[in-house]
Amino acid sequence: MDLRSFLETGVKKVVSCLSTCIFPDKTTYPIDESMIHNGPPHSSNFGYAYAKRMIDVQNRAYHQQFGHLFTSVIPTNVFGPHDNYNLEDSHVIPGLINKVFIAKRDNTPLTIWGTGQPLRQFIYSHDLARLIVWTLRDYPEIDPIILSVDEQAEISIKQAAELVVEAMDFKGEIIYDTSKSDGQFKKTASNEKLRKYLPEFQFTPIKQAIKESCDWFVNNYDIARK
Repeated sequence: MDLRSFLETGVKKVVSCLSTCIFPDKTTYPIDESMIHNGPPHSSNFGYAYAKRMIDVQNRAYHQQFGHLFTSVIPTNVFGPHDNYNLEDSHVIPGLINKVFIAKRDNTPLTIWGTGQPLRQFIYSHDLARLIVWTLRDYPEIDPIILSVDEQAEISIKQAAELVVEAMDFKGEIIYDTSKSDGQFKKTASNEKLRKYLPEFQFTPIKQAIKESCDWFVNNYDIARK
């Protein structure tokens, strides 16, 4: 359902979900909500990024013309139970979980693309769900808000892989395939606005969140999306 449908049916507040890939390709770090429209996005995300940006434009237009509180959130790298574990198009952590599962089951080496050095901020889906509910109930702004762990919680792909390996008790060989691209080295996002509203919000520790995610995948392997 598009935003116009919500407008026509009298909905007063809508929270849409954007993505960190909407930010300009050439930018400074950490990125924050004020930078969304400061330049073109990376060419690989051109259509998707501009479509997402237009949600912010439409939110502002509807508020100006009709007074509705349509807003948006920008989560960083989400993971958790019920994720997409398909090795062709999954995100980092669910992809690692499936790879480690297969390597352990088949007694084969675990191959990870790239050097493992790029940095990412990961947010547990349970934490994100709590923050989206808060946004719907209490966030008063039209401007987007980044939903992310603190900058200090940023970890490398290698660290994430090691946490998955530990959680799944994998004892085999680990190979970093450096012939594969690392991709963007970092996309550090500021959660300063979030912390102004919720200074005491407690994120689930990454080790606990990854363990819970791995356990869910193992226990629900037959029905997991893969």
